[in-house]
Amino acid sequence: MSPPDHILVVDDDPEIRRLLAQQLERQGLRVSTAAQDREFWAVLAQSPVDLVVLDVMLPGTDGVALLQALRRGPHAAVPVIMLTALADDVDRVIGLEMGADDYVPKPFTPRELLARIRAVLRRARMLPPGQAAQRLRYAHFGDWTLDLAERSLVHAGGTVTPLNGAEFGLLAFLLDHAQQVVTRDQLLVQLAGRDAEVFDRSIDLRVSRLRKRLGDDAREPGYVKTVRHEGYVLAREVRWSADPRRRVPA
Repeated sequence: MSPPDHILVVDDDPEIRRLLAQQLERQGLRVSTAAQDREFWAVLAQSPVDLVVLDVMLPGTDGVALLQALRRGPHAAVPVIMLTALADDVDRVIGLEMGADDYVPKPFTPRELLARIRAVLRRARMLPPGQAAQRLRYAHFGDWTLDLAERSLVHAGGTVTPLNGAEFGLLAFLLDHAQQVVTRDQLLVQLAGRDAEVFDRSIDLRVSRLRKRLGDDAREPGYVKTVRHEGYVLAREVRWSADPRRRVPA
């Protein structure tokens, strides 16, 4: 049996560190915590880390500066998920441009963060060892590319469509589970952290709106298909890359 993934949680709030450590350990992960930059580097020096959960707002050296330093050093290939305040789009874009692999806006649920951790670890392991320091910012599927940093859809013809938070969260989750059936319950968990009014019927409405964004035929969708009595499936091959020009066959 392989050892559990080692997650380093960096946040100056002791309650957040305690809660996340408890929740992630219950899911079989090994967790270390740090409150600031000195503790962060100490953990990295002691043992290999598979992924860092890094808050933007830290005392002393902030999360973005810490990310920059990480990407310049021997641990440059370690995936990083940034935690940001809900409205801090500037921090989100800067973090992703500096080399973060994903971000989770506060407030969030531990289950939502766990799903993002699993997804980022899967993507990181898609890269050959020699390319491990590249950040997989773009998801290519059919005629579309999702840009994680800009939270926008780019069509093969060049049209750029910005997505709101709910649309981006829904599409990113479907892409991370491409060609797998995801249930409404799974989607409810993902979207509940963003919207207190999420309910079963609203999932169907949001899927319908996403299909319109993708130009999907409502009667015979080619991207997001309904699986009767189960949920939905993104029915296209997805390739993650660091290159916005990379395409996959439709």
